[in-house]
Amino acid sequence: MPLGTLPVNMSTTAATPEIAQYCLQTAEAARAASYQLASLDAEVKNRWLRHAAAALVAATDPIIQENEKDLAAAADYGLTDAAIDRLRLDAARIKSIATGLEEIAMLPDPVGEVIEGHTRPGGLQILKRRVPLGVVFFIYESRPNVTADAAGICVKSGNAVILRGGKEAIHSSKAIVKVLGESAQECGVPKDAVQLVSTTDRQAVGEFLSLGELIDVTIPRGGEGLIRRVAAEATMPVIKHFDGNCHVYVDQDADIEMAVNIIENAKCQRMGVCNACESLLVHEKIAADAIPAIAKRLTERGVEIRADERAISWIDNALPATDEDWSTEYLGPTISVAVVGSLQDAAAHINRYGSHHTDAIVTGDLRAAETFTTLVDSAAVMVNASTRFNDGSVFGLGAEIGISTDKFHARGPCGLRELTTYKYIVRGDGHVRT
Repeated sequence: MPLGTLPVNMSTTAATPEIAQYCLQTAEAARAASYQLASLDAEVKNRWLRHAAAALVAATDPIIQENEKDLAAAADYGLTDAAIDRLRLDAARIKSIATGLEEIAMLPDPVGEVIEGHTRPGGLQILKRRVPLGVVFFIYESRPNVTADAAGICVKSGNAVILRGGKEAIHSSKAIVKVLGESAQECGVPKDAVQLVSTTDRQAVGEFLSLGELIDVTIPRGGEGLIRRVAAEATMPVIKHFDGNCHVYVDQDADIEMAVNIIENAKCQRMGVCNACESLLVHEKIAADAIPAIAKRLTERGVEIRADERAISWIDNALPATDEDWSTEYLGPTISVAVVGSLQDAAAHINRYGSHHTDAIVTGDLRAAETFTTLVDSAAVMVNASTRFNDGSVFGLGAEIGISTDKFHARGPCGLRELTTYKYIVRGDGHVRT
């Protein structure tokens, strides 16, 4: 840390000069590190990832000791049992974090890749080459494993990263970043390539968001309130998604058993995540057969169904849906269900009420599938597959730093390539323009 450790718990209505100076110096150090990282050989970055992985395993006991401090304070923060479980570290989970870094090391390095190139008639050579974004400011929830994942993916893609984790995991994150920093110095990676914001004062976030001349992109991963604040205050581009109101549309030519299985997985495999299904649309020609079968499976899994006037007649114990239900990300055991008259109606409903995150069609008609994927304006569109597959590792991208519903600069799972941009390299031989 450029300024050492600041107090963990501060409650001020405006950033103090100390915090403002700390944020500025942290960003300046990250900027300096980013210039060194841009030219760092892939083998150096991979050596650091592997060294850091081994060092994390070797530091299991001290990391767990710091994690116990976070767990002891969890009740004061009002964390749920599920949140506490995500916060908890043990030897197996630390080994898993280390394995994640090793997997990043095995991924191809995108930096320096020639995207395209051509030679002009006069002999001028034009190359389009992939380069890092520069400095990433990453704000994320209280999951210690994310600290290492984000650090690994940023450095591998040639970016310096400023990590701003939740206060609930501050001791765990500090312990992990300490190990990463020590490994960096041993492996020739700039020491300020990975920095953890040591104060949990929320005003520090505002200070970092004002430093657009030093930070190239901010990536917030958390609740909608945080993301909207970041989007409103940031002086640099933001890669984000506000919510995940994901849909499954059952087409008139769908296999009902397949539809039941896909919807059960999309809704129930893990309910509190952004790629879980929140809304179900069923074509009117198949509704009388499909809806009872789907509703039975969902009810058995404890899911409450809120249905429109047509769907509710086929569902026992369903509640009438309101307009608000169509645009709600429940993140729990509730789903909205509607009957639509056509594929076009389904796509219109999704584009109006959805969050442009992940939407799926179940159909046996290839033409219908192609029409749906064209009409639905989402980061990922699934055909006969669960919405839960929208994930960087599933897509073969390796680690991801988030899922974007933006259209610029990245969309969908953000892996190594999504943390790069490009520059043009022009080579001549004494060329002058006339």
